[in-house]
Amino acid sequence: MRALVCVLVLMAGNASAAQRVYEGDEAAALRCANMMALTGVTLNRAGLMPDAEKNVLVGISALILDRHVSGNWNEKKRAMEAMRDRRDIDATLEDYQRNAPICLARFPIN
Repeated sequence: MRALVCVLVLMAGNASAAQRVYEGDEAAALRCANMMALTGVTLNRAGLMPDAEKNVLVGISALILDRHVSGNWNEKKRAMEAMRDRRDIDATLEDYQRNAPICLARFPIN
């Protein structure tokens, strides 16, 4: 019986964590963070961006998450994964071209 209670508690904990919804500025910050990280990784893998520049974009992404998105790292990571899975790479790269300066102004990291 104790094992069943532990399993139910763990399941309830996982279900509530999976249901976190980001809205407004936090959702916009997640989109910006995703755009920065995915652009850096994608261009680097294609040989179009050196490691140092990719690392800068990934670092910017982490700082945006840290300073502008609430929740623990696992919640932020799940939200980033959901964002990544909803958007294709072409749309993300287009976002980067149009919105990178806007994101940095809206979600400062300094």
